[in-house]
Amino acid sequence: MRVKLIVAYDGTRYHGWQLQPNNVTIESVLNQALSELLGEEIFVTGASRTDAGVHSRGNVAVFDTDTKIPAEKISYALNQRLPEDIVVQDSCEVPKDFHPRRINSKKTYEYRILNRKFPDPARRLDTYFYHHSLDVEKMREASFYLVGEHDFKSFCSVKTAAETTVRTIYGLEVTRQEDIIKIRITGSGFLYNMVRIIAGTLIQAGGGKIEPEAVKEILQAKDRSAAGPTAPAHGLTMLGIEYEQMKSVCL
Repeated sequence: MRVKLIVAYDGTRYHGWQLQPNNVTIESVLNQALSELLGEEIFVTGASRTDAGVHSRGNVAVFDTDTKIPAEKISYALNQRLPEDIVVQDSCEVPKDFHPRRINSKKTYEYRILNRKFPDPARRLDTYFYHHSLDVEKMREASFYLVGEHDFKSFCSVKTAAETTVRTIYGLEVTRQEDIIKIRITGSGFLYNMVRIIAGTLIQAGGGKIEPEAVKEILQAKDRSAAGPTAPAHGLTMLGIEYEQMKSVCL
């Protein structure tokens, strides 16, 4: 059977999701724990191959197994074998042809900025500390230009291997609660470093380094050097994925 997992993790100690030689990753930890639990060699396939330091509250992974353990029980048994910074939130059986990266979906990420004079040690691992005052309204104005279908070539790493840089952003919200600014973005998919580059560019707009309307010109440039810096990984959290054909499964 094919089993779907919803995986939350603190990415601080890991070299991202994807398997790497000589480095500990989320994928390698899951593979090892599942293989030991089920007594067979298991390899998971993830929906989002998050970078080193990036967190998740709802990444999706699938794997195939011959186990007799009910799929919905695997999460309980697996969590007993995982470190405390990786927790499976749910598990269920899915059709054999379900692939987490090949079905239309909406992915939601959130970038958090701690905007105050001094750092808060309690938030050092899940927010990006930025001490210069940021104008949230200007960040919102800049974000409006990014909603919809666009060529986001300016907002992805030059190392991207994507066949096309066109993506659709369904929603982009910038909110502030006390010292925390949140950039929440939902899209059809994201290019390599796209969310972090968007965050870095919105920070420039909020700090007065660029005008909000400059984002329109940055999109048109289709040149990575036109956009802002790539914001640090530890401020980014993947919130979850909604599959169009799987609304009733593993919610």
